[in-house]
Amino acid sequence: MKRGITGRYASHTTHGETVRAFIPKPLPPDPPIQWTPELLAAQQRAALAMGRLDGVTALLPDPALFLYSYVRKEAVLSSQIEGTQSSLSDLLAFENQQVPGLPVDDVGEVSSYVKALDHGLRRLEEGFPLCLRLIREIHEVLLATGRGSAKQPGEFRTSQNWIGGSRPGNAMFVPPPAEELPDCLQAWERFLHGETGVTDPLTRAALAHVQFETMHPFLDGNGRVGRLLITLFLGAEGVLREPLLYLSLFFKQHRTTYYDLLQAVRAQGDWEAWLDFFFQGVAETSESAMVTAQRLLALFAADRERIQATGRSAGSLLQVHHQLQGRPISSAAYLGTVTKLSPATVNKALQSLVAMGIVREVTGGQRNRLFAYSQVLQVLSEGTEL
Repeated sequence: MKRGITGRYASHTTHGETVRAFIPKPLPPDPPIQWTPELLAAQQRAALAMGRLDGVTALLPDPALFLYSYVRKEAVLSSQIEGTQSSLSDLLAFENQQVPGLPVDDVGEVSSYVKALDHGLRRLEEGFPLCLRLIREIHEVLLATGRGSAKQPGEFRTSQNWIGGSRPGNAMFVPPPAEELPDCLQAWERFLHGETGVTDPLTRAALAHVQFETMHPFLDGNGRVGRLLITLFLGAEGVLREPLLYLSLFFKQHRTTYYDLLQAVRAQGDWEAWLDFFFQGVAETSESAMVTAQRLLALFAADRERIQATGRSAGSLLQVHHQLQGRPISSAAYLGTVTKLSPATVNKALQSLVAMGIVREVTGGQRNRLFAYSQVLQVLSEGTEL
């Protein structure tokens, strides 16, 4: 449904030129969403797929181990959309120790994304609401180091920004002027908390994401924060027990459509097309995450059987194997710490796992060696290839 422009333009002088900055109307859309049978079916498919994904978490023997790598896959994908050149293997190696040859600036930014997401999840677990204050905290962690560290980490912008182009005058889109932001953000927060009549969490997440990207309230990091907020919101609403739903791969694969639909909402009010796309992304991403979890569970079970067949040494091998499930690139020192096995026992276990083809050494050195659970990395890295 094309409602026409979903806001107003205001002339604004910035960087020595006058531009038309867009100020969005508060949510929800007016007139309301037109729930055609097709759109309702898309919403129901997404909700069912997400429910099945949530059910799979109950089958995971140790959800924390699975989440460690899965969260990092999301960090890599979300950061790649912003132009970083870092892989999942780079990030996991970086978190173990500094490894020569890594793109340190890029992988450091990805590591900051993990810390920002972890901060948000921890605060929600403590009972803190998903609100503007928490979003500022998340942004501060995200931009604590790296290329965005000079762009007001943890603070909503006090100057004009723009999207696309080399300056405001040739930008693809100019968000609201800084003086209009407080009102926009307060209205958005009310919508986020369900004060405006939209009760379905998936629909609210979809609408809130567009509005956040339209407001672009920070000088840097808006895209990453906006994508991260989808998962945090669904967790805060109790829709997901574990933060397993991440849409960055879907947005990366359909990047042009994603940006076109955001602009179609602003210029034409076509919220329905955006919702259909968002629901499709949730359904596909949920199903992909389920398949990934099932593939990993099958891999772990098959390798566990092989290890158990080794006889008396199986005990220490199984302990090391268990930890590698969650951290598929690890050092012998880390594995010794978490298993409480002696260095000699850990190294002997790793040698056995290498001989079995389950693990491989990835640094090629004699000291500070790292070991990779290769097939786990292969499964988790799908879609993150540069």
